[in-house]
Amino acid sequence: MQDISTKEIPLHDIKPLLDIEDYSFYYFLGVLGIGTIIILSGIYLLYRYFSAKKKFNLRKEHFNLLQDIDLNETKKAAYGLTEYGATFADDSEYHQKTYQDMLEHLQMFKYRKSVDDFHSETLQIIELYRGMIDV
Repeated sequence: MQDISTKEIPLHDIKPLLDIEDYSFYYFLGVLGIGTIIILSGIYLLYRYFSAKKKFNLRKEHFNLLQDIDLNETKKAAYGLTEYGATFADDSEYHQKTYQDMLEHLQMFKYRKSVDDFHSETLQIIELYRGMIDV
């Protein structure tokens, strides 16, 4: 009897190992890149949202200051109405005409050491101009 281990058996059905391409690393990089883009886009949109909320609105600020002017302090009110009212003077032709009319009436209350209270006609023009402003 012969020993099987010493006998050479030709094996014809075993093929050599083949290289198999593995794309899982590239898939991982793609998913990571897309995820990074989505996260950065979300952060950017949040930044724009919160920066837009904090944005200073000059028209709104001047509107609030114009509404808060105390008309009992005539001289200070005349300067405030002139300064803050100029923001809205160019909104329309009617705004511009009313603003110029208000400036003419306020002229007598500025550049003087002491001034009287506003006349009723001046108060009407001031209230008309305040009422026609929209922000």
